[in-house]
Amino acid sequence: MTRIATVPGARALQRATGRLATAATGRMETEFPWFTALSAQERSWVGMIVQAGIQGFVQWYAEGVRTAVKSDLAASVFGAAPRALAGVITLQQTVDLVRLSIDVVEQSIDDVLPPDEAVEVRTAIGHYAREVAFATAAIYARAAEQRGAWDARLEALIVDAVLRADPDEAVLGRASALGWGARGSIMVVLGTAPRDRDDNDLFEEVRRHARAARLHALCAVQGERLVVVLGEVSDPHAAAAAVADVFGPGPVVAGPVAPDMAAAHASATGAVAAHRAAPGWPTAPRPVLSEELLTERALAGDEDARTCLIEEVYRPVRERAALVETLTAYFDAGGNLEAAARVLFVHPNTIRYRLRQVGDLTGLQPSSPRDSFTLATALILGRQADA
Repeated sequence: MTRIATVPGARALQRATGRLATAATGRMETEFPWFTALSAQERSWVGMIVQAGIQGFVQWYAEGVRTAVKSDLAASVFGAAPRALAGVITLQQTVDLVRLSIDVVEQSIDDVLPPDEAVEVRTAIGHYAREVAFATAAIYARAAEQRGAWDARLEALIVDAVLRADPDEAVLGRASALGWGARGSIMVVLGTAPRDRDDNDLFEEVRRHARAARLHALCAVQGERLVVVLGEVSDPHAAAAAVADVFGPGPVVAGPVAPDMAAAHASATGAVAAHRAAPGWPTAPRPVLSEELLTERALAGDEDARTCLIEEVYRPVRERAALVETLTAYFDAGGNLEAAARVLFVHPNTIRYRLRQVGDLTGLQPSSPRDSFTLATALILGRQADA
């Protein structure tokens, strides 16, 4: 003979299990709006949980209310359902289900059991409900850990695809699965990863800084390098500055803004090239844009930077008569207007006028040491290309 026949009230509870589960499901339909929004299959899973919970209580009660709830018995309340439902209903909703099921059993005790047995069963219900709640929290915690690990791997894959210029059609969909809501204006920022920092904490700090600046962020650590993909960038300098403090020591560089995720590899390419060339400008601001490092990138062998200097700096200057000659004389004279004017047999004001033209065409001022370095490099590369 099993214990279920010897424990007071257990057999009566067992006979009433189906009726209690039906009553609980009926109350869910009226009290929980989210329950009616579930699919038929999902509602059947919830019904399985409710019925298993009531059956589990009856079995546990039959074994004696003084014993602790076995972990396998508590977990069996959910069966295979929580793996599917963990992404459908929240922990709070699951707790509400447990609470409602217990409430239904408590309200039905007087109809199922005689008064002398009902008191003991009510005490047992409170104990059992607490143990099942703990089991519920444990299951959701494990599911959250698994999702967190999967999300981290997925995020790393997306960032790696951007860096490798391999943004297939699935990249944007994968990013959306992580909550990425940026519609465009993508920029890659990279620098040294801080030492002795947990990746999860580091990424959360990056995202916190990004949210404060109304940006979206994806992160990955690759070797000693921290890579951050920002979305909804309106001001490149401000966006890079928003996350710059999270990086470790050394330069922090930002690539050009790309229109969307599919073109984000262009920003990554610029950022990687700029980071490689950044040591050539030790006093560079932090962060620094990749376009501000065009000269160092060209000297480091970056063909994109070389082409940019030729096409956007040298050729516009060359198309205006005497500007290349004026720049050459000005640089050869060490930036002395009068000396350059004597070499060209013109008035110093003519030199000033031509230099202003250079500034209007290129955005670079010959009188600025940094800009003059870029202009001189562009002249050299342009002459080499023409030859």
